[in-house]
Amino acid sequence: MLIDTNVLAYLLLEGDRTSSAQELYERDSDWRSEAFLMVEFSNVVATSIRAKSITRDQGMKLLFGAETAVPALTSVRHAQVLEAAIKFGISAYDARFVALAMQLKVKVVTEDAKLRNAVPAWTHSISEALA
Repeated sequence: MLIDTNVLAYLLLEGDRTSSAQELYERDSDWRSEAFLMVEFSNVVATSIRAKSITRDQGMKLLFGAETAVPALTSVRHAQVLEAAIKFGISAYDARFVALAMQLKVKVVTEDAKLRNAVPAWTHSISEALA
């Protein structure tokens, strides 16, 4: 299953969508993503540490959990990312996940409603993936 950063964050950081992300992982734990996922997730963790909502040790455990949950990371070519960003009018960050979805011919699971509206053919929500 192809996921973006917010789905991983919902899995590992307690919140309103954690139980749905956990159910998704229980159904299919073969999670994959674009390598940029770890850059974005590391930033989420660093921001949480700076905000003092988690400790450094908790942050390190979260990073280890992320690497364990999504061991299959793939890089897409920058030209593919740029083409997807232009075609769909989205950021290059989001386009990394969409370009990989297009390459693998699967939808990316995302809770980013703006991205799902911009690219409905290549995205779906956690609830749609669970249906």
